[in-house]
Amino acid sequence: MLKMWPFVFIFASLFSFSIKFSYLCASKQKKHILMKKIISIFIFCFCALGLFAQTPSRVNIIPLPVSVKELPGEFTITPSTRIMLAQDNPDMRRAVAIFNERLTAAAGFTLPVARGRAGANIIHVALNPRIENAEGYTLSVGRNGVRIEAKTAQGAFYAMQTLRQLLPPEIESRERVANVRWVIPNVEIVDYPAFGYRGLHLDVCRHFMTKEEVMQYIELLAFHKKNTFHWHLTEDQGWRIEIKKWPRLTSHGSRRDREIIGRKDEGNTNRRWEWVLKDHSGYYTQDDVREVVAFAERHFVTIIPEIEMPGHAVAALSAYPEFSCTGGPFRVEGLWGVLFDIFCTRDTVFYFLESILEEVIALFPSELIHIGGDEAPKRRWERCHACQMKIQQEGLANEYELQSYFIKRIERFVNSKGRRIIGWDEIHEGGLAPNATVMAWRHERYAIAAAQAGHDVIMSPASHFYLDHYQADPAFEPYAICCFSPIEKVYNYHPIPDTLTAAQAKHILGVQGNVWTEYMHTFDHVLYMAYPRAAAIAEIGWTPVEKKNYENFLQRLRQMALRYDVKGINYHRGFLNK
Repeated sequence: MLKMWPFVFIFASLFSFSIKFSYLCASKQKKHILMKKIISIFIFCFCALGLFAQTPSRVNIIPLPVSVKELPGEFTITPSTRIMLAQDNPDMRRAVAIFNERLTAAAGFTLPVARGRAGANIIHVALNPRIENAEGYTLSVGRNGVRIEAKTAQGAFYAMQTLRQLLPPEIESRERVANVRWVIPNVEIVDYPAFGYRGLHLDVCRHFMTKEEVMQYIELLAFHKKNTFHWHLTEDQGWRIEIKKWPRLTSHGSRRDREIIGRKDEGNTNRRWEWVLKDHSGYYTQDDVREVVAFAERHFVTIIPEIEMPGHAVAALSAYPEFSCTGGPFRVEGLWGVLFDIFCTRDTVFYFLESILEEVIALFPSELIHIGGDEAPKRRWERCHACQMKIQQEGLANEYELQSYFIKRIERFVNSKGRRIIGWDEIHEGGLAPNATVMAWRHERYAIAAAQAGHDVIMSPASHFYLDHYQADPAFEPYAICCFSPIEKVYNYHPIPDTLTAAQAKHILGVQGNVWTEYMHTFDHVLYMAYPRAAAIAEIGWTPVEKKNYENFLQRLRQMALRYDVKGINYHRGFLNK
């Protein structure tokens, strides 16, 4: 709209000049008639311009589809509307179930689902093998109904999420809403994602989130057409997943009695950590995990579990100190950051970790298992007799190659179970494991090196995608870990490094936002830090780069905020004033 104001000004100037000239040349009687016409024309023009300026687009979808064609008219969903499936199977019913549940809660009626053909007052959903992208779909809304075609049931699910965003915001209500017409604007959409991996991470170790909160987190990321949830389950500050073979991991390793809440200024130069003595605990039973995994599958979301090694291991070592280099004792840590104590490299440690991974793999169907690999100081290994013997026995050059040996040995075990490992970009140090996927967080050069070596890469740069960073003036924001990543900076990130060839660029599988919870004590705070920046990352992962436009994104985001309000999300509202 703003781009049209220069044309409006030029038109108004020319129109004003022509009227002035006509008025000066006219007789007295004609001047009176001309003045009436001028007043009428100006009233009409200003009313029309006001109507045009104030009417928002009827289509405000996030992430932005590949192609959208708005058409006149609308379709209204009523209790007599039906969902007809061209292929009636459990996956297709799963694809439409979440949409139907939203209608049941907000509208008070459920649409019958059956196998059948398109017709009047029907939402028809069909698989079309000619659609190329596995998550792609087409959606056509006319006055008689809706027609959806998708390559797979997952694509049909994303089409239903788009349909959900075309309905009034009240569709997100958990309670029945009166006096709402469930109207969908007529539109034709062709859509598919730019990247196959579109993820969001959550650290539940620094501060524990309940399984219900985790499921709400998953529902939100699926709503934004993300397909991967990275569940960070182990850390120095807490072990959060039940391992039946090693019960002390949770009975002892899930509890701490203190933590850092920030820094205290003492004059102009001195700053020290500010501690609080506070019990913090929590973990997920294996039944909890199965419930969350089943919930994610209903939303077409894959969960990648992360079991940290060899670093960030103090919670585990506090429970089983015999797997350290020093023998302990250790306490579950309340200090954030990088600690020196990590897993040792004795064979008994690998038995310990492999038995843990065996239980984890049985719980999670994900092809990828995240093994961390980041921030592992080598000080303990340098002074450890067993580790130095391992270096000699394996013919390794140094402790960095020892870490590479560690990761490669774990990879062989994971591969033997039919899975593959993914790790933070430090797993590149000392030599990358043959089949590993790299999650690049420190610098783009690590992503470039991995892709050039033929390894798959997930772009997750701390500079743009760490959602624990400040998103507005720190003076008016909750305490955060550091840095400044406002939504515009996040949105304008491009995940394909310019130095990669077309063949190398294919190894960039997608993007992921990370939420580290050192200073997020509640789930409301997590949502405040994640949204709407997670919506910007969703658009990076889905929308073609040539279609992206920050101002247009903000316009759609303001409409999305109405849905956030209905859903009760505690999102950051700074963008509403831009």
